[in-house]
Amino acid sequence: MPNEKIPKMRTIGEAIAAMRKSDPNTAFTQTALRRLVRSGEIPSVRIGNKYLINLDTLFSCLDIGDNTQTNKPESEPHGKIRRLG
Repeated sequence: MPNEKIPKMRTIGEAIAAMRKSDPNTAFTQTALRRLVRSGEIPSVRIGNKYLINLDTLFSCLDIGDNTQTNKPESEPHGKIRRLG
């Protein structure tokens, strides 16, 4: 068991704090991270009302060299009423 790597799971607020610690001038916001988590673009685990994010996974998902999400077309246009559920 000592050789197993324990994931660094953090809440959205704690993940943003870790990002700011490593890059104090980051423009990435808590709201932006919450949107990415809720859309499923950033993997997370939901426990109650909180989302937990693996910091290593978060940083690898946000890696500029592997970012394929920037040119992704929108699945539904904004401003339209859509059915929930």
